[in-house]
Amino acid sequence: MLEHGGRLRAAALRYGIAQEAWLDLSTGINPQGWPVPALPAAVWQRLPEEDDGLEAAAADYYGNASLLPLPGSQAAIQTLPSLLPRASVACLGPVYNEHPQAWQRAGHRLRLLRDAPLSRALLAATPYVLLCNPNNPTAQPQSRPALLAAAEELAARGGWLIVDEAFIDPTPEDSLAPLAGTAAAPNLIVLRSLGKFFGLAGIRVGFIFASAQIRQQLAERLGPWAVAGPSRAVARLALQDAVWQEAARTALQAQSARLNALLAPLGPTRATALFVTLQTEKAAALYEFFAHRAILTRHYAPEPLLRFGLPADEAGWQQLAAAIAAWHP
Repeated sequence: MLEHGGRLRAAALRYGIAQEAWLDLSTGINPQGWPVPALPAAVWQRLPEEDDGLEAAAADYYGNASLLPLPGSQAAIQTLPSLLPRASVACLGPVYNEHPQAWQRAGHRLRLLRDAPLSRALLAATPYVLLCNPNNPTAQPQSRPALLAAAEELAARGGWLIVDEAFIDPTPEDSLAPLAGTAAAPNLIVLRSLGKFFGLAGIRVGFIFASAQIRQQLAERLGPWAVAGPSRAVARLALQDAVWQEAARTALQAQSARLNALLAPLGPTRATALFVTLQTEKAAALYEFFAHRAILTRHYAPEPLLRFGLPADEAGWQQLAAAIAAWHP
């Protein structure tokens, strides 16, 4: 089992600091997520039904009806490689570790291209190219035109482009989801999640946009009622709340800029709207330094990367600022 952010209980035990004292910046999840209302009792008492409006709301939000709801995009990450013929896959890294592990477990040959441009992945001449946009953990973005050109090049040789867009909601204009699995890009597969931007990691809802054949295979593999009824209800309401979405995008961009400026004295940074990644050879030492001050970050050992999510309130911002001011390498 790979290690992930958000393991606050484990950190509290390891460092002997009460859990309520911690500032958890390890996940990249919007700390001011969509406000979940009370749900009707029937949502808890009945089995999930596919005609509850979730698919329609998702098609409207993402601009594409070629979708399948998932119990978190992790379900597709783990299952998709086993649905595709075994071959070589070029993966732009460092990347969210669940991706390469899943492809290797399914018997594919992994070519992890560290700090390589998209053009290098295409030159690898593999049937599959896999990446995150923006990348997790480096925050490196890929341009939409470049990705569309890559999908076309791969299609010409019978290949596939798989893009994980878990952190792209703050900039929907950069997303490939509207095209994935359609006649315009049948070899394009896009994964989306409600966990990050909407701050709803606990409901475990995501989507895959892909061809009808892949969606059908994945649905059969997952079985009936893959997404719980309450989760479907919350996801539908969140996807329909355009007013909250627009306000959240504006707020996240401002908070990200603040975080990026705060971290700048520690070294080179790259930012998304939901997290900022610091590149430094002192990443391990900084991780420990912050942890002893009850601030949990995400160190991508052995990479020289330390990822910071957004503080939830002004007290958190001040706690982080004080810790940064106390750092003397």
